[in-house]
Formats: sequence, C-alpha cells, structure tokens
Amino acid sequence: MEKGVRSVYPENLKYLDTHQWIKVEATIGKVGISWYGQEQLGEILLVELPKVGEEITHKKTFATLESSKTAFEVPSPVSGKVIEINTQLEEDPSLINKDPYGRGWMIKLEISHPQEIDSLLNAQEYKKLVEQ
Repeated sequence: MEKGVRSVYPENLKYLDTHQWIKVEATIGKVGISWYGQEQLGEILLVELPKVGEEITHKKTFATLESSKTAFEVPSPVSGKVIEINTQLEEDPSLINKDPYGRGWMIKLEISHPQEIDSLLNAQEYKKLVEQ
C-alpha cells in the first residue's frame, strides 16, 4: 500500500473489534483483515482458509494466519456460507500485508443472518478503537 494509507479506514466497510473487515453487497460479504490488524501481526507467512461451501459462524474462527510474530485464529464478522476463497493467498500470503482492503481479501460468503452486521463497527468507531 502507498505511504499514508495506514490511517485510512474505508467508509464502505464494517469492522469487527478483532480487526476484520467486511464489505457487504446485498447478501454477499467479502471479508479480510484491516490495515491495523495486519500491521500488528507482522509479515503473513501462511494462510489457512475454509473450504467453499463451509458454514461459518459470527465471531467464531474461520481461518488461521501464521505470521513472523504469531499464529492468529481469525473470527468471522458474520455468519454465512463460504462461496469463494482468495486462492492467491496460498501462493502469496503477503498480499494481506501489501493490500489488505484489495487483493488481500480472504473469503466471500453468503450472509445468513444480516442483523449481525448491525453489531459491527463503522469506520469512525473502528478508528477510535485502534487509535486509543
């Protein structure tokens, strides 16, 4: 990412307090790790994603990231059925570091409980959380 983008929290996304984001379009959600989240983890070395068709649950682990600092179990911002995974992450996990809101997305899912979106943080709330 370009210099200065670190402090940007895209307005069109919702955030989980554990540093995941979701972009919602109708009943489909695209999920990834926030800039702040990837920065805290350090260089991402390995990504383990769920399989297409798998059901995942709000705030439960759906993926594991291994970084230069730690292993992190990634909770889902919402419940749903995985409809696509970012297979590029298998070959280049560092896409999460380089472009967390773009090419570093992790999964797309069909949202099963849209009301869960209401419990997520907007960009201003998330910015306040990470800048405390």
